[in-house]
This record gives sequence, structure tokens and C-alpha cells, in this order.
Amino acid sequence: MSNGPFHVTDENIGETLKNNKLVLVDFWAGWCGPCRALAPTIEELAKDYYGKVLIGKLDVDSNPKTAECYQVFSIPTLILFKNGIEIERMVGLCAKKNIEVILQKNLEA
Repeated sequence: MSNGPFHVTDENIGETLKNNKLVLVDFWAGWCGPCRALAPTIEELAKDYYGKVLIGKLDVDSNPKTAECYQVFSIPTLILFKNGIEIERMVGLCAKKNIEVILQKNLEA
């Protein structure tokens, strides 16, 4: 199994959230400059938190139903789910340390 980001889709989002305690989903698109800038951070976080937090990426152009369902209107948007429920949302280009603070806080909770 890879320790890179998980590929989240309209088809697997339900099972993904149901079967994992903490899930961070990066809503992105290939044409989005800030999304491309955030991509290496998401890769690093997926490796750093492997086995603790499932970190995934969802292409909003290929998976519009999920983006609409969670009212993602700006990208990049990071949503942290705990037990299938949205508990944190970060919109725009975020620093790795800011994302880590949120992940750590919710790992300890």
C-alpha cells in the first residue's frame, strides 16, 4: 500500500469516510495554481501521518458531486473529517505547519 495521498472520488468518498477515523481531503483541480503549489505539502503530510490520518485528494472537475455536497466553492480547500463528520475546513494555500497543528489537535482529541 502506498503512503502517498489516497485518490478520493464521488464513488468512494462514503466508504472512505465511514472506514477511517480521521480523513483529510484536499479538494483541488489541475488548472489551479495554488492547488499545484500545495501538492508537495499534501504528499509530505501523507507520508508523515501515514497510519494516523488518511490523507486524500479529490479532483473537483472529475468529482463535482462531492465538491457540491460539501459546498466547496474555492480551491484549494482542505476538509478534515472525524468519524465521517466535517470538523475543520481550511480554504486557500495553507502552510504545512498550520495544517499539522490542526491534525495534531484532532489526533489528541
